[in-house]
Amino acid sequence: MKIKFITIALMLILSQNNFAQEVKTTTTADSLKGTILESEKLLEAKKVQLEAELKRQKEDLKEQEKLKSNAKDEARNLKKEQDKLKKEQRKIEKEQKKVQREQDKMNSAKKSLFNYNDKLARQNKDLVKMQAKFENRKLNRNLSPLEISKWEVKITKQQLKIKETEADINKGQEKVNELL
Repeated sequence: MKIKFITIALMLILSQNNFAQEVKTTTTADSLKGTILESEKLLEAKKVQLEAELKRQKEDLKEQEKLKSNAKDEARNLKKEQDKLKKEQRKIEKEQKKVQREQDKMNSAKKSLFNYNDKLARQNKDLVKMQAKFENRKLNRNLSPLEISKWEVKITKQQLKIKETEADINKGQEKVNELL
């Protein structure tokens, strides 16, 4: 509906232009020359002004394009920097995890070494008690050779346990030294 209305309005305007009378103006030669010269000067001034405006607009467009280009470059560089920082952060996190694992290994090795030392102290204490008991019984009673050999076997077994624990301590110490 609107399109029809607009088309009809345009056709009416065009038809009025076709039927309009042409107006002829007659001016004297002197006044005509003056108006022509004035209008030429005005046109020339307007042309110069329009050219200056066009030149200024072109410079503004170039400046805007440079700014856009610089903004894109800065955004790209910023993204690259962010990516680098993320990679560095991941690398640091990996190193921290690695250090934490090494620390955990070291703590575990020290704990086991401490446990072995504690075990060795208990076994030495038991050995001393066992030897003292054996000596007391040997002094207070007459022990048969069978009982004496049983006690010696017990003492020897305890000494073997102590040797095994000392070997474990040596292994634990080597592990701690290796981790250092």
